[in-house]
Amino acid sequence: MLLNAPVLVLNQNYQPLNVCNAKRALVLLGMGKAELMENGRGDIHTVSQSFPLPSVIRLIYMVKRPLAQRRLSRRAVFYRDDFTCQYCGLETKVLTLDHIVPRSKGGPHVWENVVSACIPCNHRKAGMTPKAANMALHREPKAPRPNPYFHFHQRTILDEWRPFMPWLG
Repeated sequence: MLLNAPVLVLNQNYQPLNVCNAKRALVLLGMGKAELMENGRGDIHTVSQSFPLPSVIRLIYMVKRPLAQRRLSRRAVFYRDDFTCQYCGLETKVLTLDHIVPRSKGGPHVWENVVSACIPCNHRKAGMTPKAANMALHREPKAPRPNPYFHFHQRTILDEWRPFMPWLG
């Protein structure tokens, strides 16, 4: 079980890159591709040796990773819109997706054409544009900016990782 424990992987410049399991981290340490930064879990013992079980490692070399565009999904749209109906302003967890220009009228399924809407507003707007339905958007929808740390926001952050994650304060 200890070999499946999560380990924070830092780039050469101490920027958080990813999370791997302890087994992968031990392989990177053994091959000389990473160095141990934090040992928060004790040791792993073999017949002849003892190895510190890492919780944070740093790569010896710099990894350039391109900023990935966020994938359009229901959950991502709801988070972008703060779980708020973009027509009436109601904050709720019971939302639907609404295409500003309906797909039946050639509207694309892109960030700039999709918003969160409560069920009554979505039914009221139906297959019309907001102007035709006499409804106004509270906020103009846009694609979220690329964020290299996005995959850390939806996972448990261990206490020993916090010094390496400046956005957590």
